[in-house]
Amino acid sequence: MSAPTDTDETEVSDRPSGVARTLVIGAAVLAVLLLGAAVGLLVKLPGSSSSGAAPASGSVDVGFCQDMSVHHLQGIQMANIARDRSTEPDIRQLAFDISSTQLEQVGRMKGWLMMWNEHEQNISGVYMKWMDAAGVHGHGATTPQAGKPLMPGMATTEELTKLRTMPAGRDFDVYWLQLMLRHHVGGSPMAEYASTAAGQSVVRTLSDNMLKSQAAETELMKDYLAKRGAAPLP
Repeated sequence: MSAPTDTDETEVSDRPSGVARTLVIGAAVLAVLLLGAAVGLLVKLPGSSSSGAAPASGSVDVGFCQDMSVHHLQGIQMANIARDRSTEPDIRQLAFDISSTQLEQVGRMKGWLMMWNEHEQNISGVYMKWMDAAGVHGHGATTPQAGKPLMPGMATTEELTKLRTMPAGRDFDVYWLQLMLRHHVGGSPMAEYASTAAGQSVVRTLSDNMLKSQAAETELMKDYLAKRGAAPLP
C-alpha cells in the first residue's frame, strides 16, 4: 500500500511539473516504502519468545504498527502538501524530512505486519485498543466520529481541505505548522506506550526513535511558529 500524496499541481521553481513531477514523486514514495518493508522483513526480531512466535493479534506490537501506520500516513500526506506548496525553504525542508522519515517507518511497520501474517490496518474499527492496560497515558480505544479525528492529533477532512486550498504564503505555512505540530503531539503517547510495552525489541526501538526525532521536530515547529508571530492550536 503506497502512501497518499498531494495532487496539487502548483509549480515550485526547482521541481518538475505536471505528469513528470507526479511520476517522480510516485516513484520516490514507492521506493521508500519498498525499502522500509524490505528492512522490516529482513531484520531478525529479537526479544520474541524462545519459539520465535510472532506477536498475537491485538498485541501492543501489532496494534502499534497498524494504528501508527495510519497516523503516519496522514502526516506524510500533510508533509507532501507543504513540501510542494510552501515558498519557504525552511518549511519545505522540514516537510521533506518528515515525509521521508515517516515513509521509511511505515515501510518497516508494514513489513513486520506482513511477516506476522497480520492485516496492514486495524479491521475492528476501534483504534488504540492495545493501549487499554491500566488506562496508561489516559487513552482508551477510539472510534471514528463524524467531524472528529480518528486518533489524537489527526486532522479532520475539513482541515485537510482548508490546507490544500489555501494560497501559498505566511498563513499557509502557519496553518501547516499548527496542524503538523498537533499531529506530532497527538501521536506521541502511542509511541511512548509502545517503547516500553511492546514485546518485540525492534518495535520498542522504532517507537523510541520516533519519540526522539519527533521531539526535535516539535521544538523546531514551535520555533518556526514563534518566528511567524503565531501559536500552536489550543
